[in-house]
Amino acid sequence: MATGKRFRAAVIGGSGYGGAELIRRLLVHPDVELVRVASVDFVGEPLSAADPALEQVTELVFEGIAPAEAARGVDVVLLGLPHGVAAPAVDAIARAHGGAAPGGMPRIVDMSGDFRLKDAAAYARWYRRDHPCPERLADFVYGLPELDRAAIRAARFVASPGCFATAIELALLPLARAGLLEGVVHVQGITGSSGSGATPSAGTHHPVRAGNLRAYKPLEHQHVPEITEALTRAGARDLELRLVPVSAPLARGILATAFVELPEEWTPARLDALYREAFAGEPFVRVPRRRLPEVAAVSGSNFAEVGVAAGEPRGGRRTVALLGALDNLVKGGAGQAIESMNLMLGLDERASLADPGPWPP
Repeated sequence: MATGKRFRAAVIGGSGYGGAELIRRLLVHPDVELVRVASVDFVGEPLSAADPALEQVTELVFEGIAPAEAARGVDVVLLGLPHGVAAPAVDAIARAHGGAAPGGMPRIVDMSGDFRLKDAAAYARWYRRDHPCPERLADFVYGLPELDRAAIRAARFVASPGCFATAIELALLPLARAGLLEGVVHVQGITGSSGSGATPSAGTHHPVRAGNLRAYKPLEHQHVPEITEALTRAGARDLELRLVPVSAPLARGILATAFVELPEEWTPARLDALYREAFAGEPFVRVPRRRLPEVAAVSGSNFAEVGVAAGEPRGGRRTVALLGALDNLVKGGAGQAIESMNLMLGLDERASLADPGPWPP
């Protein structure tokens, strides 16, 4: 059925939480028509089999087709596949369509961690497996618009950042650009259960998760190297990130808190001005005026919040806490992937992403 929309999109790996968020946003996109959803689960069933909210919203069904076939005849492919599975899918699409006539190769936005790092050895270290397609690492642009907007616009391949990575990078980006981020930085990140995916596990089972806080992968989380790479490109020096993730009894959201030591002349007012100037004009980053960032304010939306809390000076130094909050499935996941898609296609960056989310969350 013709829709009059300018572009056609396919989603590969659409049965998980990230895929569901991609689908929801694409179905209401003013310029992009979702024409195909590929999955190894629910093949032949309506999309509502994985996301009940899509009941009678769309006639699309999950198709059990190979990535190269799923990418046929579309302008952009968005991948919601797991780490290690996404890279071979990208390679198959590129091999099948890369030699076609100009315009035949679709743009690709990958939500996995397979192409976020430039170093195959670093990938092997943090993801505990050899990279499936190291020859394609150089093709990808890192998809944080607040850092790489111009490069994303020109890209054919984008690696969308991780959820912890996005929250922490946004919280620390102004310091990196100001030359104030150096050495060891300690971070605690608290996250909702949807970040663990749709497949239940012992750590995400509701009786264990509800009413509980539990650290996992302390100092070993796979988002650490991409955060270090991104912030170093922004101006950080000799950065060493010490991240302790904590699972929390909520479905959506991340609150990250990073601790740094700054010279005492960096007063709360001066830091506040630095952050407001850094994010002035950014469509999806807010610096609240009367409170610190919180998950409820961004849940269900593509907005992120950042903020600063500065202690009293001691011995010429001041301890500063930098906070970032976002929805891990939207700005930390599918929403940011669509943001990059919009930039790649020359569309309004805010298309299908401008809603503020529900309240109460």
